[in-house]
Amino acid sequence: MTHRSSLRPSALAGAALILISCAAVTSGTAHASGPSGTAVLPRIPLGPFQDAVLPGTVDDDRGVALGGVGSDLFHAKGDRPDEFWAITDRGPNGTVKVGGEERVTFPVPGFDPVIVRLRVRKDGIRITRTLPITNRAGRPVTGLPNVEGREEAPYGFDGGTRLAFDADGIDSEGLVRTKDGEFWVAEEYGPSLLHLDRRGRVVERYVPQGWTGRPSYPVKATLPAILNKRTYNRGFEGLAISPDGKTLFAAVQSPLSNPDKKTYKASRNGRIFTFDLRKGKVSGEYVYRFEDVCAFDPSGCGDQNEMKVSGLAALDDHRLLVDERTDKVARVYTVDLREATGILGSRWDDEATAPSLEKSAGVPAGVAALPKRLTADLSAVPGMPGKIEGIALADRRTLAVINDNDFGLGTFGPDGRLIDSGVRTSIVYVPLPR
Repeated sequence: MTHRSSLRPSALAGAALILISCAAVTSGTAHASGPSGTAVLPRIPLGPFQDAVLPGTVDDDRGVALGGVGSDLFHAKGDRPDEFWAITDRGPNGTVKVGGEERVTFPVPGFDPVIVRLRVRKDGIRITRTLPITNRAGRPVTGLPNVEGREEAPYGFDGGTRLAFDADGIDSEGLVRTKDGEFWVAEEYGPSLLHLDRRGRVVERYVPQGWTGRPSYPVKATLPAILNKRTYNRGFEGLAISPDGKTLFAAVQSPLSNPDKKTYKASRNGRIFTFDLRKGKVSGEYVYRFEDVCAFDPSGCGDQNEMKVSGLAALDDHRLLVDERTDKVARVYTVDLREATGILGSRWDDEATAPSLEKSAGVPAGVAALPKRLTADLSAVPGMPGKIEGIALADRRTLAVINDNDFGLGTFGPDGRLIDSGVRTSIVYVPLPR
């Protein structure tokens, strides 16, 4: 997600460090009694962190620390309850207005999205492994947008210098690890699904039919063309893998701009897809009905597009936990794909259909949306941070959640150095009902 930054000094300069509650961990097991203690990622300067794995790729980190690690969280079967894989998004980014035009900024354009392995300890979160995402030649993919006219143009930190598009760039948001140690990543630009090897190198990228990017790695256009209607910065966000390792589940963060952006801003009809890993193509598509924002988060009332799906976790081969949220409120629902209508290849995948799925006032007749059961109200947990973007089952009774701290971006001072927001990446353990 893009956040806002500016060049003006801000009161955020004196913001206190936010300490977030999480369940105490003893012998690797989260206490079922609920949250207590803290688990916070320490402040790690971004330049030295990346240079350790990709030397010479960051000229100036502008005082930015490693962040965005909470774009997703994945717990592999067999790992301890205090060990997870996580992924950053496309890197520090924001928006500024220049001459009345709002521009997307990349303060550290050399940043490369990275997968990290985390271990939760009472004294904080430790990074035990770092895997930068690269192309086959080992060069960074970067987080810059791919196709001019399809994505917003990138600019430097002050919005004055136009940056080049990068055909290899990704806006990573979802992560799973397979049984053989490889990775799959969901990203927003395509939106697309990327297959990575054990070292984080892109093996292939699955994109919508009609996508026009020309990256250095193999591309397969097998995803439905309707995904080309995704809204800027609102592509694939949640990703999960079935316990049998055969199927991916991918959620679009928001309703599609179908037929236009005005429709997306008001719609409550989202989409969740299944992807057959053996065949390399989408195998199912279902309607996910967002909550009404006024009932869900009264502070966002009137802005339905504040509702987002940001995380998925698979309970079994057909049931998912879904993290639905605004920036302030997050709730986890359980959905069962067996109880919903499959719409893959139907008229709802044809952009000529009027009214479109997204334009429909409710769920169209003859279509059953995914039934939702509230499983955990994360906002009711004391000390829960905002922007919960990753969820994972630490064990069968415990949900682990992680926030996206937006790399601590607050504002930039006159010297071009970041005035850190003080928000840290944190992991919270939440007991689940029986």
